[in-house]
Amino acid sequence: MKIKIIVHEAEEGGFWAEVPAIPGCVSQGETLAELDDNIREAIIGCLAVDPVDPVTEGFERTLDLAV
Repeated sequence: MKIKIIVHEAEEGGFWAEVPAIPGCVSQGETLAELDDNIREAIIGCLAVDPVDPVTEGFERTLDLAV
């Protein structure tokens, strides 16, 4: 499986990465090699979670934003 990640340089040093296809799936590392290990672990963890429908109070609505 191929999953796109976006790597950023952290202001305090090191790197952090995000996975656009999995909201909230991020990780960091001091080196690119450490980041690679950490983001792989984060992806596995994110994919292992059973999605649960959110419990909301009130009503749902969709908001379309023009950018």
